[in-house]
Amino acid sequence: MITSPLLPAHFTGSVMAVPPLARRADGGVAELENSQLIRHLEAGGVSLLLYGGNANLYHLPLNEYDELLSMLARLAGPGSLVVPSAGPTYGLLLEHARVIRRHRFPTVMVLPQQGITTSGGVADGIRAFAAAAGVPALLYIKNDGFIETDDVAALDREGVISAIKYAVVRPDTADDPYLRRLVGVVDPARVISGIGEQPASVHVRQFGLGGYTSGCVCVAPRLSQAMLAAIRRGDWDEAERIRAVFRPLEDLRNAINPIRVLHQAVESAGIAVTGPLLPLLSNVGAEHVPAIAAAATALLNAN
Repeated sequence: MITSPLLPAHFTGSVMAVPPLARRADGGVAELENSQLIRHLEAGGVSLLLYGGNANLYHLPLNEYDELLSMLARLAGPGSLVVPSAGPTYGLLLEHARVIRRHRFPTVMVLPQQGITTSGGVADGIRAFAAAAGVPALLYIKNDGFIETDDVAALDREGVISAIKYAVVRPDTADDPYLRRLVGVVDPARVISGIGEQPASVHVRQFGLGGYTSGCVCVAPRLSQAMLAAIRRGDWDEAERIRAVFRPLEDLRNAINPIRVLHQAVESAGIAVTGPLLPLLSNVGAEHVPAIAAAATALLNAN
């Protein structure tokens, strides 16, 4: 596992995969199945692994956190950089920070807390977390009002953040005044598009973002890597062609639930048995499985 700092060069070389976390039928974390998924990603050229929302870390019991971090460090290949997540509440961030200090991850993403927050409070919480954990935080901006760009700029100047995952959904990806302000106060190469393949080309072309994260890359890593390569060389027609291949599965994720559909898609594609989702989430209903399986299999076959 890579333990050196997360740099913009990492984003240009690899899509940042956001995998699900496989669990056994009894609810425990399934090491073999998670290893199978990591090997699938690495075989497809992916070297950035971010364990956050798709891994349902929002609901991870605290007593599983240390072993999870140990497992991820153990399973990742020598050329892979792994980013676990912490939080989202302030109390949990500090508890997670104590565990993170025992490991060698170069950065940790702070899961965004919804509600009962202020921009200044979020900034102070991230400062306290980074100091307690001993590593910079990967800032995750998912909703308007979470943190103002002035506070982001201050965190950046102070060296508190390693990078920014930007995942605010807009009706028109190109029309985003907040993102325009954000890339005016921080290096856009350190901001990564956080909503998969669908808005990635616009985010890189119009705003100069450094790369993108993806859940569906877990099904088709070579194809997602090919899209990143097309974006890097400015081949927008090829990037658009590949983006369209991902769209059927992404449409199902948007229509049902992004985390739950990806969890099922990885299993339906035969990559790894992902098992039960940890509450407070639940697996998709049986009525959705055939459509997910069809979309996931088609995407895998296009890989």
